[in-house]
Amino acid sequence: MAQASATPSADNMVRTCSIWRALEDIGDAPALLILEAIWMGASRFGELQKQTGLLKALLSDRLKRLVDKQIIVKRPLMDAPKSHHYVLTHKGVELFPVVLMLYRWERQWGFDPSRRQLQIKHETCGQVLEPVTVCGACDEIFTLEDVAWQPGPGVGWMAPHYSRRRNQQTIQSERPSLLKGSVEILGDRWAALIMRAVFTGVRRFDGIQADTGAVPNTLSDRLKSLTDLGVIEARPYQHTPVRHEYFLTRKGYDYYYIIMMLMLWGDAFYGSPEGAPVLLTHKACGQELKPHIICGSCGETVQPQDVSILTKD
Repeated sequence: MAQASATPSADNMVRTCSIWRALEDIGDAPALLILEAIWMGASRFGELQKQTGLLKALLSDRLKRLVDKQIIVKRPLMDAPKSHHYVLTHKGVELFPVVLMLYRWERQWGFDPSRRQLQIKHETCGQVLEPVTVCGACDEIFTLEDVAWQPGPGVGWMAPHYSRRRNQQTIQSERPSLLKGSVEILGDRWAALIMRAVFTGVRRFDGIQADTGAVPNTLSDRLKSLTDLGVIEARPYQHTPVRHEYFLTRKGYDYYYIIMMLMLWGDAFYGSPEGAPVLLTHKACGQELKPHIICGSCGETVQPQDVSILTKD
């Protein structure tokens, strides 16, 4: 991948893109757990509480936020008008590729046994789904090394704001292990933005700070968390004093697909009139990269209506 410039266009400004904008809405671990639970069939408040393990007050607050952001909608039940359930809007349904990539990563790298053992059935062929991401132009599987990127016409700059966001490990939940791994990274804005920076070749502390807008203490904390999770590794480039560059591990490379799908979702719903903030090209065919997800067994494109959750007896 081509290396990004970490230098902003003006003093005290940071680069924004669709990932940043999307994270403002769903860059929160409880919100991600709720969306995952809805994809898995939960819809009533009690079902969502049981599935996510979130405390009731926190669950209620995040449901309201997701409704306000038009990602889910609250509707009365047909057979019990005084009761309600929560369903995905079109905007929520379009998060399906992000959900599939979270599922893929958790099965390979996740911490929580219940998430690693989760299986999705592809109804089209009847097999357990192993999602595979391919280039929409040439239908070839691609990896991070196969993708070139450059800033697009919709890239923006903004003054960073430092609203307090707790590290997701501190969130009140009756099942804290669910917050480990993919949800912990994507559900913490700073962690996700650090991953974005490292993906695009920004590897040193000062550069990552300029790219993300994180204050030094926050950046140090998240770099340590991501290193502990095993998605990045620190390599010294100077010994007196010791300074590090940060590189993706194999586990971190696999996380690329989640970040990319989130960016494309952000392009669709938070895009600038000028165009996409980041332009992706598939090196093998030279075409603009518009990825889609196919079933590893039958090769068919996977649609939301074509999958179901396999429960274990």
